[in-house]
Amino acid sequence: MGREYDQDTTVGNSPLRIRTRGRAVLSNPMTNRGTAFTEAERELLELDGLMPTGLTNLENQTRRVYEQYRANKSMLGKFLTLNALRDRNEVLFYHLLSAHLEEMLPVIYTPTIGEAIERFSHNYNRPRGVFLSIDRPDKVEQSLRNYGLGADDVDLVCVTDSEGILGIGDQGIGGIQIAIGKLSVYTAAAGIHPRRVIPVVLDTGTDNLGLLSSDLYLGERHSRVRGQRYDDFVDLFVRTVTELFPQAMIHWEDVGTANAYRILDRYKDEVCTFNDDIQGTAAVVLAALLAAVDVTGMDLDDHRVVVFGAGSAGMGIAGLIRDQMLRTGRSETEEEAYSRFWPIGIQGLYLEGDHRLHDFQKPWARKRLDVAGWEVRDPERIGLMDVVRNVRPTILIGTSTRGGAFTREIVEEMAEHCARPIIFPLSNPTSRAEATPADLLEWTGGRALVATGSPFDPVDHDGVRHTIAQSNNALIFPGLGLGVATCRASRVTEGMIAAAAAALAGMVNTWRPGAPLLPSMSDLRLVSATVAIAVARQATEEGVAQVPMTDPIQQVYDRMWQPRYPDVEVI
Repeated sequence: MGREYDQDTTVGNSPLRIRTRGRAVLSNPMTNRGTAFTEAERELLELDGLMPTGLTNLENQTRRVYEQYRANKSMLGKFLTLNALRDRNEVLFYHLLSAHLEEMLPVIYTPTIGEAIERFSHNYNRPRGVFLSIDRPDKVEQSLRNYGLGADDVDLVCVTDSEGILGIGDQGIGGIQIAIGKLSVYTAAAGIHPRRVIPVVLDTGTDNLGLLSSDLYLGERHSRVRGQRYDDFVDLFVRTVTELFPQAMIHWEDVGTANAYRILDRYKDEVCTFNDDIQGTAAVVLAALLAAVDVTGMDLDDHRVVVFGAGSAGMGIAGLIRDQMLRTGRSETEEEAYSRFWPIGIQGLYLEGDHRLHDFQKPWARKRLDVAGWEVRDPERIGLMDVVRNVRPTILIGTSTRGGAFTREIVEEMAEHCARPIIFPLSNPTSRAEATPADLLEWTGGRALVATGSPFDPVDHDGVRHTIAQSNNALIFPGLGLGVATCRASRVTEGMIAAAAAALAGMVNTWRPGAPLLPSMSDLRLVSATVAIAVARQATEEGVAQVPMTDPIQQVYDRMWQPRYPDVEVI
């Protein structure tokens, strides 16, 4: 670890051995505990006179900072308050966050993180993370070393190239905030030690003219680099991380659609890597879908699936559902599984021969013969209503960011031919959701099985209160990372992701009328531990676990860091 202190970060709460004295103790967010230092600790660490004489405990400190947090009226103000707290006292930050995780998740992550990213160069304060420039490839290794962690000290490296940030696109160097926010959730929800993670931004330039025109912008001032030079830079990064931190999982976040699938396909069988937008989104949606399918009484293979907005997230969802059909259903070939899906993009239904499709989308394109004889409004662009009318889907998934796209006409057409329509408007934020749960339940007479990407209040319909499941990736990725770290998996396999989804689906009881299809976000610590155990067991079964899982429950529990002040050893 660093020179100022030592701590064994592989166990929950080992003693903190502090070398520094005086103000240096208070300036380090991992050694500082402010007014919670005892009188004996203050004397030994030479802190007398550097703070008020009154002593307090972690609980009262948490009450105080929560009052400060609540005093902020704007979401960005709350975000900045939490950032400042983390910069001065990391244990207190995570104790507060863990106590109010459901309330604060929209602040430290989506949607507020989007505004923080946009204003990164304006609100820049204390640096956090590693900034790697494509114009300085010779500095990649030293930059990662400068973060101060050793080969066995890192569980996660969360990296973005900032091209596909949430719904706001290319945000240049400001994307470091998405990596920081994601890792905060890993720690708060799954107990990954905050000093076992590294946030990274790959600065490959930006096509955002607003950023390039701003005197305050802190990133490289040129258009986004693409092609072979981009690929070489990514390869340099991956090779360097795996050499320096051989136990770390590389988590890709908000990489542009054109590159996300290529990168995942390139490295998934070589290193321990995971793309949350593709695999994490797919896993949590699959979990909700498994719960919903159980209610319908139909085998998954018998369902007809329409994916509206079939980009990287949509095709990732479809891919995991397809794999589940192949693994557990009656589909014996990929062709049989593919036949259950109807993907729709901005150009309409995906059809073979369309040169506008990316390579990862082409296998999903329907044959022209499949639509022969259809009556459609525009043969050059077969739309959602055309597909619903002719296919009669039982599952409708929205990842389009087109608010209101699931109209009453479309939903009623689907419900006319389906007893329990499964409808997932997953786009964020709320304004971009394809439909609201209240409308879906009204238009289907309360029969729809609904999960959303944004949080929605419960809906009362015909005497039944429907609790709406939020298909939030935070239900999957923290537990996945914890499971990988616990067993030191050398790869993240499709089987491990499916195991995570199955474990999540198994935590709900959908037979109660109006019950949610996913666990509550308030249960994230329990959810993450449950997912981690399933992931570690699956990794062991597939032979990719490097640590024997002799007692998975205890091993996962022991690995979860708790936001409490550890014992201090003055050295």
